[in-house]
Amino acid sequence: MQDRREIQPARGPIVASVRPPGSKSITNRALVCAALADGESRLSGALASDDTRVMIESLNRLGIEVREEDRGRVLVVQGAGGRIPAIEADLFVGNSGTTIRFLTAMLTLGNGAFRIDGVPRMQERPIGDLADALNALGSIVRCESAGNCPPVTVHANGLAGGEAVVKGNISSQYLSALLMTAPAAAGPIHLQIDGQLVSKPYVTMTQHVMQSFGVAISIDGDMQAFTIEPARYQPCEYAIEPDASAASYFWAAAAITGGRVTVEGLSNNSLQGDVQFVRCLEAMGCRVEWGDDQITVEGASLHGVEVDMNAISDTAQTLAAVALFAEGPTRITGIAHNRHKETDRIADLATELRRVGAGVEIFDDGLEITPGKLTAAEIDTYDDHRMAMSLALVGLKQPGIFIKDPGCTGKTYPDFFADLDSLTGN
Repeated sequence: MQDRREIQPARGPIVASVRPPGSKSITNRALVCAALADGESRLSGALASDDTRVMIESLNRLGIEVREEDRGRVLVVQGAGGRIPAIEADLFVGNSGTTIRFLTAMLTLGNGAFRIDGVPRMQERPIGDLADALNALGSIVRCESAGNCPPVTVHANGLAGGEAVVKGNISSQYLSALLMTAPAAAGPIHLQIDGQLVSKPYVTMTQHVMQSFGVAISIDGDMQAFTIEPARYQPCEYAIEPDASAASYFWAAAAITGGRVTVEGLSNNSLQGDVQFVRCLEAMGCRVEWGDDQITVEGASLHGVEVDMNAISDTAQTLAAVALFAEGPTRITGIAHNRHKETDRIADLATELRRVGAGVEIFDDGLEITPGKLTAAEIDTYDDHRMAMSLALVGLKQPGIFIKDPGCTGKTYPDFFADLDSLTGN
């Protein structure tokens, strides 16, 4: 595997049409709902990546068969009807936050002893709030590492139901994990959110995926309370959208090079909130065209903006790369929870932006980027796929940009660099 990759500058404005691979977030949600359904489901347009691979491998180890077709882009899932067939399992999930959080909740439906672990960084990513909520609902979930971090052990005997409080400021994935598991509990579940919920579009996504598998939830007070009655997931054929977070890199490429890029398969009605990233580019001066099944960004003279990216925090690094080519500073706020992702996506992002010549001020929930004279640099990626993909964009205009550990993009987008090369004509 390459230890670094040089990014070749684009030969001119990028003009292209592209369809990114399937959404990781939707793929892993659909896998959970299909696994809990009564019968066989077929998921088309799925993402084949490290994060989905560890989910599939874990489900198979739990006795829930997932068969891959068309190089992993079609997944056939034999649902277990709200049960966990295995009575014990030791699962390894790499650095997949969705997988460990969704499975921790799902395993409480079983009857046996289970343990989930991951890479060293996973053992620094908190999951205690999810464990506390599950324990309040009748489970026995324990975190083995300091700071209430994985490995996680689950001593399962079904999920009783009841009431629990979920903190909203760390990750919406805790809530999504509980929502998807709750219909298979013995009794109704009522969830109350403590504080402001981050990344609300991902909870809406969870709701829509659950509805596609025949389960509805009740929501009160602008996502501050949720009620889920016992229900049975129904198997279905489910089509997965292209990944909107991945699409952000191509829209950003249009902005940086003054080109025009169309992303197919996404629209203003997409399940993924990250399609709204294009509105940030529009605020910076780009032109955006919304179609029924595509979104186009056309680059123009860029100027800095101030934007709250709480709802679309996975695209904050992408906007930071674009900010290097704008006139004036760009201030990104509302992303304090990004410190708990694959890496500290505020402090470590600031380090790499400074490395290429930007001025950066960081604060609790974001950072301000002041463009400077760009320089060649080797970019550390911190085993973070989004750090690699977003800062590769700098190399579209600035020669001498090297991305270390480019293989880390396999987490969500194994073919990213090949697709980027095809767009740039290199």
